[in-house]
Amino acid sequence: MKKGIHPDYHEISVVMTDGTKFTTRSTYGKKGDSLTLDVDPNSHPAWTGGSTRIVDTEGQVARFQRRFQGFGIK
Repeated sequence: MKKGIHPDYHEISVVMTDGTKFTTRSTYGKKGDSLTLDVDPNSHPAWTGGSTRIVDTEGQVARFQRRFQGFGIK
């Protein structure tokens, strides 16, 4: 590796949305910094199976479902 062109790789603390913490190595911030997550595998619908509800603004979701109700894999 060339000297002086790579970012510093150090330990940081990661705080999950439920308050749990773990230590990992990263190039984020400085040594000892804390990274607080807004979205993580405990809270994001992609990992939780979509337990959160979609807010239907002005009937857009209902209109979408009506429009594509017959569309499916056969």
